[in-house]
Amino acid sequence: MKYSSIAGTGGYLPERVMTNAELEALVDTTDQWIRERTGIRKRHLVAPGQTCSDLAEIAARRALKAAQMEPAEIDLIVVATTTPDQIFPSLACLLQQQLDIHGCAAFDVQAVCTGFVYALSVADQFVRTGNASRVLVVGAETMSRIIDWRDRNTCVLFGDGAGAVVLKASDEPGVLSTHIHADGAYKDLLQVRGGLVQGFDNAFMEMRGNEVFKMAVTTLGSIVDETLAANGMDQSDVDWLVPHQANIRIIKATARKLKLPMDRVVVTVAEHGNTSSASIPLAFDEAVRDGRIRRGETVLMEGFGGGFTWGSVLLRY
Repeated sequence: MKYSSIAGTGGYLPERVMTNAELEALVDTTDQWIRERTGIRKRHLVAPGQTCSDLAEIAARRALKAAQMEPAEIDLIVVATTTPDQIFPSLACLLQQQLDIHGCAAFDVQAVCTGFVYALSVADQFVRTGNASRVLVVGAETMSRIIDWRDRNTCVLFGDGAGAVVLKASDEPGVLSTHIHADGAYKDLLQVRGGLVQGFDNAFMEMRGNEVFKMAVTTLGSIVDETLAANGMDQSDVDWLVPHQANIRIIKATARKLKLPMDRVVVTVAEHGNTSSASIPLAFDEAVRDGRIRRGETVLMEGFGGGFTWGSVLLRY
C-alpha cells in the first residue's frame, strides 16, 4: 500500500504590514484589546495589483525547492482558497500556468479556514489510491479584499498569505489519517453574502464572533477525540499541535484538550493574524524551517471555518 509523506514546505507573506496601531485610526479599537482578545500584533496585506496566485506561486516554489523537485515532476495540484483571482479558471489552473506545469489535474477546494486540511485530505487520497505520486498542496488567501475596514469585528482579525507542501508517495506512513466535516446549518455564523445571485457590491465578510468561538471550541474538541481514537493514540503520543491560527484563546483551549504545553504548539497568529486556508501551512513551514518540528515527530493539524467546516490531519513528519 502507498502512503503520502511531506517532502517539502514553503510559505510567503506579503511585504506590506498593518499594525494594530494603524487599525486604531480606522475603527473603535485598541492595540491592547486586539492583543488580549486575539493574540494578534500585526497582519500582512497584498499590494495593489498583487494577486492570490502570486502569493501561491512563491510559497509553491519554496516548497518545491525544499522537496528538491522541479515543477514538471508534479502530477496533481490542489489549492485551498476562499479568495481566488477570478471566478474561473481556478486558482490552481492559474498557478499551474505560472509554474509552467502542463497536463496534470489542477483544482481548487473551498472550505474557508479548514481549506488546507480539506485539500491535504483530498491529495492524500489521490496518493493512496495510486492516482498521483507528487502533489502540490497550497493554501492561499487575500482576505483583505473581502474585509469591510469599517467593521471592527472582522478587520482586526484577518490577513493575507500563502503556504504550501509537496506530498510524495512513500512506502512508510506519513499522513496517518485525515478527518473532515461540515454542517451547513451553521452557514450564517461566518459568511460573505455577495456572489452571482446577490451581486458583488459590498461583498464583505460577516461574522458572529461569540457563536463562532463556541462552535470552534466544541468542534475542535470533538475532532481531537476522533483523530486520536482512529489511530489508537493518546494525547501523549502527539508531539506537536499545528492549529488554524484564528485566535490565541481558541488555540489555548485546544492545547488544553490535548494536555499539550504551549511550547509544543506552533503559534504564529501574532505575526500574521488569521490567513484562513493559508494559516496552517504557514505555521507548519515556519516550525519546520526553524527546526522545532523534526523528522519522525507526530503532528496534529486542525482547523475550523465558515460552512461551518472543521477537520484534522494527523501525520508523522
